[in-house]
Amino acid sequence: MTHNIKEKGNRAPAYLAKISHETFDKLKEQILQAVVVEKRYRDRMFTAKQLATLLHTNTRYISIVLSVRYHANFSQFVNRLRVEEAMALLQDSRYADLRIEEISDMVGFSNRQTFYRAFCQIAKKTPREYQETLG
Repeated sequence: MTHNIKEKGNRAPAYLAKISHETFDKLKEQILQAVVVEKRYRDRMFTAKQLATLLHTNTRYISIVLSVRYHANFSQFVNRLRVEEAMALLQDSRYADLRIEEISDMVGFSNRQTFYRAFCQIAKKTPREYQETLG
């Protein structure tokens, strides 16, 4: 089995040998469906273990797919989706009356500190600064 993903020395990473192309592609689609389309990232209690159980696989395979395809672990992947939705809500005039903490809750963050840290990592500014740049 050969993957098209190459790292140091033009060799595929060793962990890719643990998953077939078919399984990788199938899991990638299932992860997108469950997490992105069904918006399970909004559930602050949703874990990689729950995702693995839902998809009838294991967390190692989930981790491999997220690492290779999205260059992220489960938390980073989910938080990126949450921040992207928060950014969209902050731009939407229908949510202009909501506090930033309310938006944070809506997208699935369990506390303010985690929201602000993730938001700053992705948007390179605080939610308040982001909101102010919108006018």
